[in-house]
Amino acid sequence: MATRKILAGARVVLPTGTVDGGRLVVEGTRITGHSPTGPAGSPVPDTENAETAENAENAEIIDVRGHWLVPGFVDMHNHGGGGASFSGTAEDALTAVRTHRLHGTTTVVASTVTDDMDILVGQAGLLSELAEQGDIAGIHFEGPFISPCRKGAHSEALLRDPDPAEVRKLIDAARGRAKMVTLATELPGGLDSVRLLAEHGVIAAIGHTDATYEQTVAAIDAGATVATHLFNAMPPLGHRAPGPIAALLEDERITVELIDDGTHLHPASLQLAFHHAGAARVAFITDAMDAAGAGDGRYLLGPLEVEVSDGVARLVEGGSIAGSTLTLDRAFRRAVTVDRLPVEDVVAALSANPAKLLGVDDRVGSLEPGKDANLVLLDEDFVLKGVMRRGEWVVDPRLG
Repeated sequence: MATRKILAGARVVLPTGTVDGGRLVVEGTRITGHSPTGPAGSPVPDTENAETAENAENAEIIDVRGHWLVPGFVDMHNHGGGGASFSGTAEDALTAVRTHRLHGTTTVVASTVTDDMDILVGQAGLLSELAEQGDIAGIHFEGPFISPCRKGAHSEALLRDPDPAEVRKLIDAARGRAKMVTLATELPGGLDSVRLLAEHGVIAAIGHTDATYEQTVAAIDAGATVATHLFNAMPPLGHRAPGPIAALLEDERITVELIDDGTHLHPASLQLAFHHAGAARVAFITDAMDAAGAGDGRYLLGPLEVEVSDGVARLVEGGSIAGSTLTLDRAFRRAVTVDRLPVEDVVAALSANPAKLLGVDDRVGSLEPGKDANLVLLDEDFVLKGVMRRGEWVVDPRLG
């Protein structure tokens, strides 16, 4: 079978814009070229060029007319899926990875939840092995260094102040695979922990916080660069006490995570974030828990029990929203069809922006020659029809 694949005729979203009737060339695990298709929108490459003709003869031509071709999605905040958690065994983690790949997420960061420090250290070691194997892109520690006032679905009994020594303990346990730590930076040790993370090339994310506007500005100046699921688990925007939301939206150094599932955010809040931050500073995330791709029922999120009903996850005790059951293909479709955002902006928020933040944009996040052949095919209604990861079909569009 030919190792060269030519996907021809789709609307291809490139960093420079959308190409109608475009062509993407994949050889082995990499993208090797892209261009408009041949005359009259033919799915067959233009054969007037001798080199192109030779390439076509030795390639598998895949007709993808009537589809959108976009980069594989990059999820930088994900706790699990398919009935399994990134806080469990290695097989649990791989189940979650496979589940989200079926929905277009070809690059995923594994997020932990608040637990005993020794357990988190053990999870860091396990997940670092999966990162070394290329199954995940790194580790995100959400908790235990968060505010009890804004704990959300985290066990209050296990929360602690962000002591830089303990933050360093988690980083070391991750063996260079820690990508992000979410902290309530107003707590004792918060600013020193932000500086420590910045020094070690780990993203300091402000979240589950009760910080004031001024405290948030101080954390950004110390090196914080991400807002963990903006609006959620933080004080609301006020006209006299603007709190963290205003500081996070106005500062160009901050990328804001948004959960576009119709539950976590009112559409007006999402539009507010896009308007003030701009498309280049938004990263769509799932914040998914075990139930993503698995259906309603009872689950555990860390040590806490969660009830999922009609796709919404809430703690059994207290009723707090407990992550989501979102997949990024659903986020894409909602962002375009409900929120009416431009496709190019949605692609940036789902792929290019998180890839850049994670420092993996040399390999993933856009459809450019030399990068991994990670891509998603969507039909005219933005329903997922195909997923390719490193040149291999995860969801083959030719199988219907």
